[in-house]
Amino acid sequence: MTEAILLVGGKGTRLRPLTVHTPKPMVPAAGVPFLAHQLARARAAGVEHVVLATSYLAEVFEPYFGDGSQLGLHLEYVTEREPLGTGGAIRNVASRLRSGPNDPVLIFNGDILTGLDINSLVETHQRTGADVSLHLTRVSDPRAYGLVPTDATGRVTAFLEKPQTPEEIVTDQINAGAYVFDRSVIDSIPTGRPVSVERETFPGLLAAGAHLQGLVDSTYWLDLGTPQAFVRGSADLVLGRAPSPALPGRRGDRLVLDGAQVAEDAKLTGGTVIGADARIGAGARVEGSTVLAGAVVGEGARVRDSLIGAGARIGARTILDGAVVGDGASVGADNELRDGMRVWCDVAIPTGAVRFSSDQ
Repeated sequence: MTEAILLVGGKGTRLRPLTVHTPKPMVPAAGVPFLAHQLARARAAGVEHVVLATSYLAEVFEPYFGDGSQLGLHLEYVTEREPLGTGGAIRNVASRLRSGPNDPVLIFNGDILTGLDINSLVETHQRTGADVSLHLTRVSDPRAYGLVPTDATGRVTAFLEKPQTPEEIVTDQINAGAYVFDRSVIDSIPTGRPVSVERETFPGLLAAGAHLQGLVDSTYWLDLGTPQAFVRGSADLVLGRAPSPALPGRRGDRLVLDGAQVAEDAKLTGGTVIGADARIGAGARVEGSTVLAGAVVGEGARVRDSLIGAGARIGARTILDGAVVGDGASVGADNELRDGMRVWCDVAIPTGAVRFSSDQ
């Protein structure tokens, strides 16, 4: 297998408080755009040609990644004129593929951080003679996901909607967002209209007697669709819990990028990332958080599991715990933002304006 399709979704409104200025796929995760981690892992698995299927702003990706030669890849870009769904997006780029009808094509989702052994998925596909092979993962609470049961051999038996009652939870296996398709299956997807692989393509293939094989993999898996998950994924990349050849530095408790200034007595832990030219003040404590380029964290501030946008300013002694502060925003001294609070880009919060705990 030498080629792949990378599905880059829409604008991503769940991250919008941070990404009004920067499209979600280009927000740095552990120091580089998240797509760089995806592409580097594909290259390490032997992929040479990748088509980015995006529903918006291909011009954002191409200036950064170019033709892919710096990554050892050949990249092409295809932008949908109208939203086509996952299946429609795959079919929309078929003309750019070089594979023969029986050759395998890797397809993976641009919002998923995973430790999947890509070569193992390809080997499973070829060994079983499947038409499509799916990466499946187990989750402790599958109620938010569609379920994918398999038989004793790993062959997929159904695609079930999100369970509404305990009796409907027949498995803890879910679609993890990475697939290997035979090229002929891609060419069979209808053109010119939206198609969902989960609701139309896969159930239709099962009904027609096609062989869909599941590979249940228990390695790292995280959907980065929310700011909190994005911060967690970035920290896990730095800590080495999620593998990536694209990490711009050593794995460890912190990653400090070029030009950042960190006071000697500041403490950075938990996979914290400090972006280029950011400044961390004296006595500050930053744990498991992402501080993007040019941001400032004031003296004595406490930041935990939070995302601070490019050029944002956090005042002295302010506490952020599970918060998101957008690009260019300003949070004055002695504030306390907790539990998913989001500050929009360029918004200013005055000194001492927000608190959760007692004043005493």
